[in-house]
Amino acid sequence: MTPEFVIGFAKEAIETALTIALPMLSVGLIVGILVSVLQAATQIQEMTLTFIPKVVAIFLALLIFFPWIMDKMMTYTTNLFIQLPNYLR
Repeated sequence: MTPEFVIGFAKEAIETALTIALPMLSVGLIVGILVSVLQAATQIQEMTLTFIPKVVAIFLALLIFFPWIMDKMMTYTTNLFIQLPNYLR
């Protein structure tokens, strides 16, 4: 195993993890901004008003994007197991 291989392997793993997390993070960000704007406009400063909509939106995003996430994870894992003999050399 060369250092270039280890760096490339770690880079691919991090890219896959970030790609998988991106839909939920972006939905949480958008909902958080919308709720913050609503709170600023109405001057309602209730903590549960920010927490509950984000949790619900992230859960719905997870349900919507779950098939795509599983496809990405299965592709990465399949490629990892297929290339395992090459990695051991």
